[in-house]
Amino acid sequence: MSQLPGGTVTFVFTDIEGSTRLLQELGDEAYGQVSGDHRRLVRETFGARGGTEIDTQGDAFFFSFPRARDAVAAAVDAQRALRDHEWPEGRILSVRMGVHTGEPHVGEEGYLGLDVVRAARISAAGHGGQILISETTRALLGNQLPDGVAVHDLGQQHLKDVQHEHIYELTIDGRDVSTKPLKTDAPASREEDIAKKFEDRITAFVHDKLEKAFEERGPWGSQRE
Repeated sequence: MSQLPGGTVTFVFTDIEGSTRLLQELGDEAYGQVSGDHRRLVRETFGARGGTEIDTQGDAFFFSFPRARDAVAAAVDAQRALRDHEWPEGRILSVRMGVHTGEPHVGEEGYLGLDVVRAARISAAGHGGQILISETTRALLGNQLPDGVAVHDLGQQHLKDVQHEHIYELTIDGRDVSTKPLKTDAPASREEDIAKKFEDRITAFVHDKLEKAFEERGPWGSQRE
């Protein structure tokens, strides 16, 4: 892992949507074939664009790319390959993908830092078939999108652990932008924020009073002289 490129890199996280349900419907043998084909298609398309496989767990992949444009092109290639593949029993395999560019720290065990978390959260916010990209990646792409790809502004989103991120969706070959809301945390309203602060103050006040009462009465409940 120490040979991983540093500086500015682009991360891509992918995951099959509804994999457990698909396993239950197809059974172990058929799903094993689906999983194997999925892994082969992702590795082939990502590898052809210069991606480095960092990790894989279950049906999820984590890749890094030296260039944002190559990462996006790989995600587009992979979605097309997955779409056009003949899956058992006419099933459709839906894979969500999230892309983010940053400058992570490279440690002995691999990439570390908030940029890795941000990329993973962007992927987790999506639905099967979607490619979601961060504002940083969008800026690096400029107008040089892969052929047949359109970009859609999904606005500011609230991601778990990393809070705000402006997210864009890439659609392929005329596909409509998804109508499903992203799986993100809803930001607290001003009223909810005020109520939370008030609740925290009350809790701190009560806690302080209890501590003082305990100190005055002593450890055995008797009033100190």
